[in-house]
Amino acid sequence: MKVKVDLESDVLYIQLTDDKIEESEEVTPGLIVDFDKKGKIVGIEIPEIKKKIPLKNLSKIDVELPTTV
Repeated sequence: MKVKVDLESDVLYIQLTDDKIEESEEVTPGLIVDFDKKGKIVGIEIPEIKKKIPLKNLSKIDVELPTTV
């Protein structure tokens, strides 16, 4: 998984896989989901990110990974 913030384009993109994007859908205003040819989610795009999240929050990412039993 990759997370990219492009301040010039004002977009946050979360790339979940390296699969080719076949279709994109704005699932709710301001949230675009990219799908592969099988309908699985490839990535999530949030345009106008600077209006939605303070810039100081974009410089830090906390990741919680699942624990195994």
